[in-house]
Amino acid sequence: MTVQNVLFIMCDQLRRDHLGCYGHPYLRTPNIDALARRGVRFDNAFVNSGVCGPSRMSYYTGRYPITHGATWNRVPLSVGELTMGDYLRGRGIDLALAGKTHVMPDDEGMRRLQLDGGHELAHLLTRGGFHEVDRYDGHHSPGDESGYPAFLRAQGYVSDDPWTDFVISGIGPDGTVASGWHMRNVHLPARVREEHSETAFMTDQAVDYIAGQGDQPWVLHLSYVKPHWPYMAPAPYHAMYTPDQCLPVVRNAAERVDAHPVVAAYREHEESQSFSRDDCQRIVRPAYQGLISQVDTHLGRLFDAMERQGVLDKTLVIFTADHGDLLGDHWLGEKELFYDCVQRVPLIVVDPSAAADATRGTADARFAEAVDILPTMLDALGMLPPAQRIEGRSLLALTRGSADTWRDAAFSELDYSFRGARLSLGKSVTDCRAFSVRTARWRYVYWIGEPEQLYDLQADPDEFTDLGRDPAFASERDTLRAQLMDWLVHRRHRDTVSDAFVESRTNTHKKAGVFYGQW
Repeated sequence: MTVQNVLFIMCDQLRRDHLGCYGHPYLRTPNIDALARRGVRFDNAFVNSGVCGPSRMSYYTGRYPITHGATWNRVPLSVGELTMGDYLRGRGIDLALAGKTHVMPDDEGMRRLQLDGGHELAHLLTRGGFHEVDRYDGHHSPGDESGYPAFLRAQGYVSDDPWTDFVISGIGPDGTVASGWHMRNVHLPARVREEHSETAFMTDQAVDYIAGQGDQPWVLHLSYVKPHWPYMAPAPYHAMYTPDQCLPVVRNAAERVDAHPVVAAYREHEESQSFSRDDCQRIVRPAYQGLISQVDTHLGRLFDAMERQGVLDKTLVIFTADHGDLLGDHWLGEKELFYDCVQRVPLIVVDPSAAADATRGTADARFAEAVDILPTMLDALGMLPPAQRIEGRSLLALTRGSADTWRDAAFSELDYSFRGARLSLGKSVTDCRAFSVRTARWRYVYWIGEPEQLYDLQADPDEFTDLGRDPAFASERDTLRAQLMDWLVHRRHRDTVSDAFVESRTNTHKKAGVFYGQW
């Protein structure tokens, strides 16, 4: 079967180790597990940033944050960057969205190009090239970009802000409304019925969109906001797991002694202080797992609908996450830093081509990165990715067994200039960058103005012992620093002309009538 459609599924803040097919002993994800049996499960897939915005922009552009420039959530992607929507539009294919993108419009760039909001191109550019079936970012009360508030009111949730009052709130023991913004409350069931929840609603949008396409090819980005905070789950998912059915917290007292300055500063953030509490672990982790099981349930509903429509076996399905969640590991909350529980994500690719039959149900240990997703989609649709821009590689070379060589490392970045850690460290906004290289054995991090970090993942898989200042490991740091430098100098900054164009113009100045240097 050839690839006719693409379904690109992303969960927000989903840890790799929180799926059945990746080894969680209690968490039930039968539909995602079945997806893995139909395709390839990548065991070493990494994001290029542990932050929503820059990570997603790497997925959408096929380029690393240092190249696309959207280094944090509040930094817009330049209007000059091409996204998957731009490439697909060149083939007459709309890129549809149901859910979250975290795209920030480049308003200054739009004004420079004199593109007002009524222009069709302006409409697409401010949305990252997506045709929005329903956009829903899930971190604040949705506005006109989403039909979810009107849907909730039509179901009887009467409120000026039904998201705050019902979706992320429960009823406390005293009968008052308890907000899910306070993590102490997420053991309560959300006030919204499960069939009216965020995950159910967005699945409905995807099912309806695909049904409406009939036999026409389509590309859909289904982007769930869960299991991202607020960790408020509807019944019965809020109580599906108990604390003893959760993974143990990965932390020890020794890693807090003489800790790396930036990591120590992050541990002072409010979310880290909260997640360092034992009672926070007992309350949040079960709710987090319930939200994941809920996503799995609705994915099963989506896959069943696709099968009934006869499109499932014609569709390239990609399932992944924009990053993980620390959940208290290493005495930290949220994400961002260079630990595997953040940087290493689930990635399942179901390639319907007969050329991929030999790899179905297998696990691939080679390194995949977020930047690989766009070239994989283009390759599946018979489109040649522009080599002067795209920095990832098509994973179809792995699903179809045609890769002779492959990368031996993954790279990630962090811009923490917007965070409280910068203030506590007294740093300027230009000095808050870090770059990491992850190999099979080592995790190395280079920080501007701060000590390096190094973890030996063979001897220390839990990443407890930072060897970044240990003189006995100077040679390993030198080797990895050189590997990082080599990667940095090979970024695709010359992107307005192709390599073939450069080759065709090399040493041709006399053909252009320029005769400098002659005697």
